[in-house]
Amino acid sequence: MSLDFTPQPRQRSAMPTIRDLVSALRGRDGVDAAIVLGRDGLLIDGKSAAPLDPDGLAAYVPPMALAAVDLGLAAQRGDFGLMVLEYGSGTAVVTALSHEAYLLVLLQPSANLASLLFELRRYRTQISALV
Repeated sequence: MSLDFTPQPRQRSAMPTIRDLVSALRGRDGVDAAIVLGRDGLLIDGKSAAPLDPDGLAAYVPPMALAAVDLGLAAQRGDFGLMVLEYGSGTAVVTALSHEAYLLVLLQPSANLASLLFELRRYRTQISALV
């Protein structure tokens, strides 16, 4: 599934929503969770495979992102954009959607991480407009 939310010329439906983004991500092979959350850690929207809890997972993201922001400032690398965390049973991707929101995607080891990262970068502006 593509993350390209550009309206098609013959498309009559409403503008895409955060729910569409979450559904598109969750529909990808190997994605266990797609969670959009506020900078305060509160869930905006999310879907996950059982037994994962989107509300609980959302609460862990802001402290990690804040540390990444601080590292970027200390290392003179600019604004935080995206981080990838590799674990024994999969990968977590956290990206800044806007000044108000983050996206957390949890992937199985078999998921196509490169494809996801490519699309998150390629469609960053369109995805940010959904928030």
